Amino acid sequence: MLPPGVGAWERAAALVAALRILLDVIVFRVRRLEMANLAGAVAIMAVLRLPLGEAAVRTVFALVLNALVYLNNDYVDVDLDAQTPDKDRAKVAFLQAHKREAFALQWVLFGVLCLIATAAPGLWLALVLGAGVCIAYSKWLKHIPGLDILAMGVWGFAMPLCGSPLDRSLGLLLALQLGLMSAVFETIQVIRDYDADRSAGVRTTAVALGVGRTLWLARALMLASALYAALVLQPVAGAIAAAALLVPMRQDAVDTYWTRIKLISGVAWLCICALTFLSGVR
Repeated sequence: MLPPGVGAWERAAALVAALRILLDVIVFRVRRLEMANLAGAVAIMAVLRLPLGEAAVRTVFALVLNALVYLNNDYVDVDLDAQTPDKDRAKVAFLQAHKREAFALQWVLFGVLCLIATAAPGLWLALVLGAGVCIAYSKWLKHIPGLDILAMGVWGFAMPLCGSPLDRSLGLLLALQLGLMSAVFETIQVIRDYDADRSAGVRTTAVALGVGRTLWLARALMLASALYAALVLQPVAGAIAAAALLVPMRQDAVDTYWTRIKLISGVAWLCICALTFLSGVR
């Protein structure tokens, strides 16, 4: 991580900085409910009744994959975040002061993922598709209206692939449900970030369409997600997911709206997993 000739204290300080950066990334995303995909992957493993050892390997892989893509996003955006008033100032300042350690840490996480991917079938696809889309999103796609939503939909599908061997069609169908839900969440996310993105000159779907039209897009995606759940997986879950269409959104309470939609989607997802598990379908 550091060039030859650097002293032991400097190396120790770099290691401590890297560990703090990693912890900051994970804690921040958990608090913002942005790592729910990890729980989704674990749920798929449970529905498929994967052996405990294989499930443990896949769970660790999913956690490290999340850490990599969110760290990359923070690393790419750090200079922009430093100019945005509503960001975590201490977190951003520390990352900005330790960009070398953050860059090296990404390669370490990628190396760990490559090693783990040799242990369970299908993880290479989750790594290439999931990490590839997210890195492209952080660098380019989130500035392109439409592709920002599509990219997160693909990520929402690719990440849960950590929980399913590729020859298990049920796992793929469940992952696709999560991909649709992820597209819904991202559409609301760009509404949440509308003011900051517009001020920074970042052209997202919400900036291009406006909040009102983007909200209609979110509702169209909610309808697609509910129909998919009802027609492909569990009708009861589809009815629950459709309840999201009835939730009103106030311009001054987008965070509350986002939380409620996630809550409804989470209940629908739990219903899908529980009913599918109890049915014995694998």
